Amino acid sequence: MDVLYFAWVRERIGVPRDTIETDAATVNDLIEELRARGEEYQFAFEDIRALRVALDQELSDFDASLSGVKEVAFFPPMTGGE
Repeated sequence: MDVLYFAWVRERIGVPRDTIETDAATVNDLIEELRARGEEYQFAFEDIRALRVALDQELSDFDASLSGVKEVAFFPPMTGGE
């Protein structure tokens, strides 16, 4: 599975992506696995209320199943101009 990081999430972790094998059933489970990778991941995922997630390029919830998912992307909420 490819895990992509955008904006300050990428800056905190220090890489734009990881390719991982996981047994995580949900996004929340995946986040717990990622937090175990080290301080930079703990810092990036310390407050998931400040994050959004997309599964295979579709916005999703953190309790969503990862069954069949090939790509998970984490990013901060976006704001736009006029």
